[in-house]
Amino acid sequence: MAIITVIVVVLIAFYSLGYYTNHGTGIPVPKLKGQSIEQATNLLKQQGFDYKIDSVYVQDIAPGTVVEQDPDAGTNVKEGRVIYLTMVTLLAPNISLPDLEQSSYREAIATLSNYGLKVGDTTYKSDIARDRILEVHFAGKVIKAGTKIPKGSRIDLVLGDGEGASEVEIPELINLDLDAARFAIKGSGLTIGTITYQGSITDSTNVVVVSQFPMKTDSLSKTSIGTRINLTVTQGTKTPDAPAN
Repeated sequence: MAIITVIVVVLIAFYSLGYYTNHGTGIPVPKLKGQSIEQATNLLKQQGFDYKIDSVYVQDIAPGTVVEQDPDAGTNVKEGRVIYLTMVTLLAPNISLPDLEQSSYREAIATLSNYGLKVGDTTYKSDIARDRILEVHFAGKVIKAGTKIPKGSRIDLVLGDGEGASEVEIPELINLDLDAARFAIKGSGLTIGTITYQGSITDSTNVVVVSQFPMKTDSLSKTSIGTRINLTVTQGTKTPDAPAN
């Protein structure tokens, strides 16, 4: 009898509490995810709910969109219950541009993605390395690593075309002494070829260039990097020493 009495008391208490608290009844929470924050809050007000709003940045979702709600849609709650909403922030946070210069295009794409940035337009510029990052542009201006820009921004990249440095200007060597001509050839990324001595050479330290091949003309101004430049030299004329005062 004592056990039966305890069970009856527990059952009466359970059902009485459910009846007192309207257990299983209430207003279903509407589906708010995907709506604008204005639509969501207006709907909650109409149905007698209160609400609190938090914000988070989410790439590729329009600012002001509800992305989370608590309780979930369809949950029965009492009128006046607080519904917690998470919306996409209206202002993207600023981040520092990563260092992309000298990176390859593939490396730059991966790095930008990790930082929440996107690749915009790509253009090419003369450079020996193909697809190497030469410049980074944002809003039409060149920017450097560390520049603060909004997360989710599109970054334009200037890449090397892999051909620019394959040709160099042919230096003009006529009337230069041999040492100066050698220096100019090496400085241009070219190679010293055959040196032909013309006439009698009595002083090998004083010879000048009288002919070169290839030579710069109106129709030929550049040659491939590393091209051999052949020279013809002759005895130079020393400038007389200036008279002593």
